[in-house]
Amino acid sequence: MTPRRASAPSTPGDALAGLTRAAHAGAVTRRTALARGGFATAVAVAGLAGFGLIFAVVRARRSEAIDLALMLRLQRRRRPWLDRLMAVASWPGFPPQSRVIPPAAIGGLWILRFRTEAAFLAAAWGTGALSTILKEMMDRPRPLAGTDLRVVVAPLGGSSFPSGHVITFVGTYGFSAYLADTLIRDPLIRRVTSGALVGLVLLVGPSRIYEGHHWPTDVTASYLLGTTYLVVVVAGYRRVKAGEAGRAGRLLDAALTAAPTPLARS
Repeated sequence: MTPRRASAPSTPGDALAGLTRAAHAGAVTRRTALARGGFATAVAVAGLAGFGLIFAVVRARRSEAIDLALMLRLQRRRRPWLDRLMAVASWPGFPPQSRVIPPAAIGGLWILRFRTEAAFLAAAWGTGALSTILKEMMDRPRPLAGTDLRVVVAPLGGSSFPSGHVITFVGTYGFSAYLADTLIRDPLIRRVTSGALVGLVLLVGPSRIYEGHHWPTDVTASYLLGTTYLVVVVAGYRRVKAGEAGRAGRLLDAALTAAPTPLARS
């Protein structure tokens, strides 16, 4: 009886290589990813003009009455389950988790060798820096708790305009949803992942008003500016991926041209 040869023990490098292969096997081709993303880019570009208009209105202090009326109306709908939902939606935007989740996602993509995706997700996270610059420019006071106005205690800082939560979520989690929707091969996993991320982006705005941390115009303008920023990031990503696909095609053509034909080998 022939003795069975013992298999070599697997190493962390082998495990990482297997995980990387599985991740890439679950992703669609570059051509398919590019085709899926065109509609989102066209829709997102519509946010630019709206932000400029709201910025001008807020700077002229012509939005205060409607801001207060809308905020009080939304806060009247208080329910225990709604309190929990709004708190969950806002949670990823507060430190320390706001400084851990995006870098962890970027690092995970990099380790799995989605290097282009990691680089552009880092660029999408740049909405946080944009928010900081605009807050310095506007220096708008935040809502103050009063008889009817509720402000949930939280680690807040800086100007009310724009909403750092909203603009960062649109950039970071919006681009993550774009990646999930364009790269994941399995339809169920793609829909669940991208749907959860989009749901988080859509909920964070109402949560900021419901918890009394931002005025409605802060949130609306942040959605619009974040969308515009996302357009730029997605457009850059699509351009780079198209270049990668073109280079891969040229390399394949060159390899096929250089390979000997069966007739030449005989």
